[in-house]
Amino acid sequence: MQLLEGKIALITGGSRGIGEAIVRKFAAHGATVAFTYVSEGSAARAQQLAAELGPNAKAYRSDAGDYAQAEALINEVVKDFGRLDVLINNAGITRDTLMLRMSEQQWDEVIQTNLKSVFNLTKHALKPMLRSGGCIINMSSVVGVFGQAGQANYAASKAGIHGFTKSIAKEYGTRGVRCNAIAPGFIATEMTAVLDEKTKEGYLSAIPLKRLGSGDDVANACVFLASEMGGYITGQVLSVCGGLNV
Repeated sequence: MQLLEGKIALITGGSRGIGEAIVRKFAAHGATVAFTYVSEGSAARAQQLAAELGPNAKAYRSDAGDYAQAEALINEVVKDFGRLDVLINNAGITRDTLMLRMSEQQWDEVIQTNLKSVFNLTKHALKPMLRSGGCIINMSSVVGVFGQAGQANYAASKAGIHGFTKSIAKEYGTRGVRCNAIAPGFIATEMTAVLDEKTKEGYLSAIPLKRLGSGDDVANACVFLASEMGGYITGQVLSVCGGLNV
């Protein structure tokens, strides 16, 4: 059953990790998928993914944290596909360190990529969405719910997404635009693969389901929220964390 047949979706940071899983899952459910990558090193991987998925997928090089690039991206996607039904603000980075060691640059980079990008893309995506409705999904983290030592910048960016999401839901619900956030827990990706075994074991001991999440676990939640099955849900933060935040 294809839950997203005919939908036009844009996923930022879609060339790897959770973003790639969402791109693949949306394509499998019948959506036309536009997705972004930011570095030259990701270009070949992104183009390979687009080629693998066929004519209903296209990769764009764009920095979500840059206001002008975000505007140009939205305009290009609408020009290429006619409209925009779903936006998933997935682009994100970490610059982990304790507060006394954290530089201004480390703070600013995380806030710009993780939080300002959500403002950038949402602001520009609302214009085409207000014509026919739409769905915005912002990728947060359980760290934005309960905090984490060594991640004050990351936690602040993700907690900011929660307030932003609820505000957009209230502003534009009457215009047919839904806005929700997903807060993944400990998901097995390239970003988490570098953690040592002791750290991983510590997380596993705190997860009631006793396993790491997968990109597909998060992607499935995105499909649900973007489809008609999630049509009466807006302004919510859905934790996909195996019970980690209980």
